[in-house]
Amino acid sequence: MNKDENTIEFLRHVRHDWLNKIQLIKGNLDLNKTERVKEIIEEIILESKQEAKLSNLDVPLFATKILVSNWEHYHFQVEYEVVADHKCQNLNDAILAEWTSAFFQLLNNHVKLFAENHLFLSIDSKAEGIRLFIDFSGIIEDTDPIAEFLHQPFSHQMTIDHIVFSENELVFDLWMESEKV
Repeated sequence: MNKDENTIEFLRHVRHDWLNKIQLIKGNLDLNKTERVKEIIEEIILESKQEAKLSNLDVPLFATKILVSNWEHYHFQVEYEVVADHKCQNLNDAILAEWTSAFFQLLNNHVKLFAENHLFLSIDSKAEGIRLFIDFSGIIEDTDPIAEFLHQPFSHQMTIDHIVFSENELVFDLWMESEKV
């Protein structure tokens, strides 16, 4: 796709998401559920603040991957939280985005279709690098390829540790060090 087609596709997804949120608010207003409307608006505000924090980390390829992940028809839902929003200086954004894409695709290929699969990322950025705490819950049908992926080196700047792994859970830390200047 060219840049204009990508922009149109992106705007189509954003418009669809906002229309869903507005319809949710309208439906609850029609039912006189004003407390629920207030909750929905607070959720939208929190989500927007998290999107802004992620966008400001100075890792545009990685941020884009996370921001559009729920539009990519994965068999799991992605949720994230930016716990520290220090700009990622001298971090190899391309490698981080490439690893994330490879991991998401691999996970997608080995989770049970139509199960309640959920991936949560906690993103903690520091001057020295970025730490991702990754917590998957759902049903993994084949754990071997994922275990192999997590144990093979992807980049000399990246380490994965504290792995907890079963057919229903995958939890680990990924640390990516900033490049020395």
